[in-house]
Amino acid sequence: MKVLLAGGGTAGHINPALAIAGYIKSKRPDTEFLFIGNKGGMEQRLVKNAGYNIESIKISGFKRSFSPKSMIENVKTVSRTFTSSHEAKKIIEKFKPDICIGTGGYVSGPVVRTAAKMGIPCIIHEQNAYPGVTNKMLSKDVKKVMLAVPDAKKYFEKADFVITGNPVRCEILTADKEQSRRNLNLDARPVILSFGGSLGARRINEAVAQLVARSGKDGRYQHIHAYGSYGEWFPELVKKYGTDIKKCSNLDVRPYIDNMPTCMAAADLVICRAGAITLSEIEAMGKPAILIPSPNVAENHQYHNAMALVNSGAAEIIEETDLSGELLMKKVDKMLLDPKKLAKIGENSKKMAIIDANERIYSVVKNILGFV
Repeated sequence: MKVLLAGGGTAGHINPALAIAGYIKSKRPDTEFLFIGNKGGMEQRLVKNAGYNIESIKISGFKRSFSPKSMIENVKTVSRTFTSSHEAKKIIEKFKPDICIGTGGYVSGPVVRTAAKMGIPCIIHEQNAYPGVTNKMLSKDVKKVMLAVPDAKKYFEKADFVITGNPVRCEILTADKEQSRRNLNLDARPVILSFGGSLGARRINEAVAQLVARSGKDGRYQHIHAYGSYGEWFPELVKKYGTDIKKCSNLDVRPYIDNMPTCMAAADLVICRAGAITLSEIEAMGKPAILIPSPNVAENHQYHNAMALVNSGAAEIIEETDLSGELLMKKVDKMLLDPKKLAKIGENSKKMAIIDANERIYSVVKNILGFV
């Protein structure tokens, strides 16, 4: 079997494709895989590091600004729409896939559309509660639309869809809270985990700095925080609030979290953005969360992701326009000082989890191709 996968631009589109490929490979080791990504995109590194072959096309999205620079870029995008389809066709003709799977991002548009026109069965996976433009456009060309959350159904009324959930790493599913706390040398005090992504989120860092500084002074909570590659200034900001992180054993502050399954398992409360994959991991672990959606994403999809949990009593939300250190501390205290309510939020989060997403997606592939 030959499987073509297309998705890129962000880890939220790439990691699901890698998870799907990994699961199919575990079931059918003789499967050949080929990824198509955008030239210069982060998928080039992530896919190669995972051991898969990747080909490239050049594609970009439209700029919403009317500045001269944006207008020039939009003219280039129109041109790339045609050239990328031609590039995709050449790659597809050479690889001859049995099925094409798109996981979103600009790159999946010309690939899936071209494959469908060539008579290759195509399916797409949508990670968010509010779908991206590319997947909405492709829904009429594919055999099946796979959705992560039921909230997205209303945007695909004319499509043949199925709820599969988002693929979740097995390490997330198997991590143990007490063992994780021992591994991190944590005690019985409440544990807060906060992060704003690999680059870091300035507004989250600014608000969390006040919470971290207070915890350093009163020792009320244990706190793990990742400030990201653009947040090197975070420790100094905490120091301005009167706390030296290096002198506080209850504070674990670092640029990145490389052991996320362990840290998330240990946490009593998570403070983070509302990316689809992150939320799926929070649900899988049944973690209460304060979600701060990024306002700088396409279609404001993180807000819709967050509200899917909030409306189910599975999380609290603070919109970035309202975010402050004082409000964050107030909400953290209210949640952690009410163990019964906190546990209920965690239970509601767990109820939303779909932990067999990989198997559901694999079942769709099998049904499309007609094998057991």
